[in-house]
Amino acid sequence: MLRSIGFAFVVISSVISASALAAALPRIASMNVCTDQLLLPLADPEQILGLSPFSRDAWQSWAADDARKYPRLSGGAEDVLVLKPDVVVASLFDKRSTRELLKAHGLRVTEFSVPRNADEVKAQIRKMGEIAGHSDRATAEIVRIDGAVARARNVVLEKPYSVLPLSRRGWVFGKDSLISSLLSEVGLFNAAADLELGTGGFASLETIVKTRPDLLVVSEAGDRAEDDGRAFLLHPALERFYPLEKRIVLPERLTVCGGVMLAEALDVLVKELKRVSR
Repeated sequence: MLRSIGFAFVVISSVISASALAAALPRIASMNVCTDQLLLPLADPEQILGLSPFSRDAWQSWAADDARKYPRLSGGAEDVLVLKPDVVVASLFDKRSTRELLKAHGLRVTEFSVPRNADEVKAQIRKMGEIAGHSDRATAEIVRIDGAVARARNVVLEKPYSVLPLSRRGWVFGKDSLISSLLSEVGLFNAAADLELGTGGFASLETIVKTRPDLLVVSEAGDRAEDDGRAFLLHPALERFYPLEKRIVLPERLTVCGGVMLAEALDVLVKELKRVSR
């Protein structure tokens, strides 16, 4: 009888402790598609009060499907004030007046910059893990990214290509951008370093061909040009020198923000390098 009472006491105490822990975790609203993607894999579902207006956009967000489970915010201050979150996470690129209004109403607003390299991405994952009260999850995600970096380096050792990350209308990501830093991190040489573009800039078709990278890094494959921006990538001169066999396809949603999805981005990079190396 005493043993049964003792067991029941332990069970009840555990339930109370778990409930108290859940109650102590902060309730969080996210105002930016990049903070959405930092928050979703680290917080408990009940902690997430709402996500940014673009949270469900599969082109921008790696976590678009998961985001559909949560309310979508307007991007303004009004609906956030109604929710009364313990923490609001936002980007420094979000409207400053909105961020200042939330602060003026006594809300805790934590702001994130745009990461430029893997170290800054990992620092932001740690920061969001601390905010959500799940530093252990953040640590596990960082270990996963480090493992993906190691796997990619092993593949690149065999073929240290020069690459040029190229986007719509001839936009080239410079050496100070996140995607270029990621490519350098695993041992690939970014041909954009010779163009002195900083974080990025437009390059002419002639300049791109003259630079002569081994491979182009693009965000999508296919032979349809929906608009002029996409048509640039399908120009006959580019397709002549850089057919699909010389293009690494790395979806933009895996690199545009930085976050836990970098592990997946690196694994995609490895698959693409193996494909073009055949």
